[in-house]
Amino acid sequence: MSERTTSSSWASGIVHALEMGGVDCQSLFIELGLDYAALTDADARFPQDGMTRLWERAVQLSGNPAIGLNMASVVRPSSFHVVGYAAMSSRNLKEGFTRLVRYQRIVAEGADLSFRPVGDGYGLILAIHGDRLVPARQSAEASMAYTLAFCRWMISKPLRPREVRFQGDPPADLEPYRQVFQAPLRFNAEHYALIFERADLEAPLPSANEALAQLHDRFAGEYLARFSGSRVTHQARQTLCRLLPQGEPKRDAVAQALHLSQRTLQRRLQEEGTSFQQLLDDTRRELAAQYLAQPNLTLLEISYLLGFADPSNFFRAFRRWFDTTPGEYRAQL
Repeated sequence: MSERTTSSSWASGIVHALEMGGVDCQSLFIELGLDYAALTDADARFPQDGMTRLWERAVQLSGNPAIGLNMASVVRPSSFHVVGYAAMSSRNLKEGFTRLVRYQRIVAEGADLSFRPVGDGYGLILAIHGDRLVPARQSAEASMAYTLAFCRWMISKPLRPREVRFQGDPPADLEPYRQVFQAPLRFNAEHYALIFERADLEAPLPSANEALAQLHDRFAGEYLARFSGSRVTHQARQTLCRLLPQGEPKRDAVAQALHLSQRTLQRRLQEEGTSFQQLLDDTRRELAAQYLAQPNLTLLEISYLLGFADPSNFFRAFRRWFDTTPGEYRAQL
């Protein structure tokens, strides 16, 4: 199955953040079988699960579960690849976030972003996905900390979100989170999210430049077109994630969403080492592990979120995936 990947630019930012926390990343890359020298190659990409292992080992070695927040101290546009420069040249943060959502896959395929009105403000909503491994909480926290710090850097003045939302229980030590986000913190939320006041996102950016924005759009679009050309697996998986809560997706529905014929979809998936049924099964397995890590979701709710009309089918599939029951798996977590 085709793996999700992370750009070398984003991986380089992660490495800087971990090294700030005292982690010897050069040795750690060797231990994990990752190519440290590739961090300086602008076109290199790292496997998503490799990044998950990096976060997990870094937490173990540093003893700091909040180490992802160090990303707020390594702000530089290049960490977002060309997307950072496209955001900088936008008219305002609202337009910058729209570009970030549009081109986010260039930065890292393991994250899904959406940007939408939330009440009388705006919300940047984040979902982190793994491949075979459940994604590290630090990955999501690093993304939010960096994004907020980048926004503050662009506007050159304080920016306080209305609220910052986290999946999962609150950490034992909240102080690092208060210092980085300087906003009300909400845990056990449905999504990771940064919620902003409307006026803050609609104020003009000092670095706005329409000509440069169009140029960066062209660069980003060309990169994404090249990158997406052979990545139907990722696009199909994202479509499955959206459709699963409505019931088990059919191949024709996914093909239609991707503007492909069923035959072309199946051929492209085969070329990337998978099939529609295998991709559906793998996607459900990944999501099941992620949902079970959220204590606010019941097993029945998880069953329906995964598109199973009959919960007994979910339990059978889960035992096949993990050789245990969902309840036992959650207890181990």
